[in-house]
Amino acid sequence: MQKSFHKFSNHFMGREFYMWSYGHYGQPVLVFPSASGMAHEWEAEGMIALLSPLINDGKVKLYCPESNVSQTWNNKHTHPADFIKGHQAYEHFIINHIVPWIYHDCRMDKLPLATTGVSMGAYYAVNHTLKYPHIFSTCFGMSGRYEVSSFTHGFNNQDIYFNNPIAYLSNMDGEVLEQVRAQCEFILTCGQGAYEDGCLEETVQLGEIMQHKGLKVSCDIWGKESIHDWNAWKQHTIKHFSHVIGY
Repeated sequence: MQKSFHKFSNHFMGREFYMWSYGHYGQPVLVFPSASGMAHEWEAEGMIALLSPLINDGKVKLYCPESNVSQTWNNKHTHPADFIKGHQAYEHFIINHIVPWIYHDCRMDKLPLATTGVSMGAYYAVNHTLKYPHIFSTCFGMSGRYEVSSFTHGFNNQDIYFNNPIAYLSNMDGEVLEQVRAQCEFILTCGQGAYEDGCLEETVQLGEIMQHKGLKVSCDIWGKESIHDWNAWKQHTIKHFSHVIGY
C-alpha cells in the first residue's frame, strides 16, 4: 500500500499541520478524526487495514488530516465565542489549502470529494459537506453529534450558528439548498448501544431534517449491540463504504 506522511505550515492555526494519505488511485475521501484529533487515528484503530482491499485495488485514496477539536469543541477552558475562531481557522485551512492540495495530488481539477468520520469526525464531515456542496459529493457520518449547543453550554452567536448543522439546515432554503439537493448524498449511521446518547437522537433528528428538505439521505440505525466504539464503526463501514466510493 502506498502510504505517505504530509506536513504543512499553517499560520492560521499557529503550528504545523499533519496529514496521512493511503493509496495510489481511486475516489479521494477526506477522513476527519474523532475527538482524538490525530491524523493517524484510522490506521491506529484498524480502519486502514479494513479498507486495504479497496485501497490496494485503486478504488479509493484516503486523506486523513488531524483536527483541532481539543482546542475548539472539546475545550472547556475557553469561551465558545473565542474557540469558534479556532474552528473557523481549521475550516479555512481545509477548504483553501488541503482541498486544492488533494486536487493537485490526484492530478485532477475540482473533482468531487467524499468525506467521512466517526463521532466528532462525523460532525466535521457533515458540516463541511453541507457548507461546501461544490466540493463534497458524498458524506458518510457514523455516530456523530450534529447539534453543538451541548459543547457551547447554550451560548450562541452567528459564528456558532453557521457551524451547527441541525440549526442552520433547518432554515436553509433557496439556491444554497438546491445545490446541496443536486450535488450531495448523505449516509448517517448510529447504534442504540452504550455511549450513543446524544449521537443517536441527533442522528435521527438530522436525518429527518434532511428528508424534509428533500436531500438524498440514508439513515441507518443499528440495534443495542452497536455501541460508540471502533468495532461497531467497522461494521458500519463494511456495510456502507463501497457505496460511498461508487462501487
